[in-house]
Amino acid sequence: MEDQEMQLKVRRVSDKFTESMYVLANEPSVALYRLQEHVRRSLPELVQHKTDMQSWEEQSQGAIYSVEYACSAVKSMTNSSLYFKNIDGLLRRAISMKEQISNSQGRRSHDVTPSPSPPIPSPHAPPPSS
Repeated sequence: MEDQEMQLKVRRVSDKFTESMYVLANEPSVALYRLQEHVRRSLPELVQHKTDMQSWEEQSQGAIYSVEYACSAVKSMTNSSLYFKNIDGLLRRAISMKEQISNSQGRRSHDVTPSPSPPIPSPHAPPPSS
């Protein structure tokens, strides 16, 4: 009896050990299979996300370039205030000179002696005879 009991216990232990070995041997391959399955399902979506991100990066780089160009243009405009002040001064001088020329031309036309006008008859003189 004891011998049978012992054989039964040994059999149970060996079965459990065999089952454990089988699970341990197959577990990594099951895990790798699950990983492979997951990658196959999610890879196309990840590739699409990568493509979208690259497109957005290119658009962002273009926008960044545009903003930097606009900033440099604004900075150069602030530096050009000296030129605008110079232009303003030149315009004021030109307007002043134009007014001086107009005034001097106006005086000349008044200073010129008027052309002789016909004599005005005096009220006491006899009318001219014809």
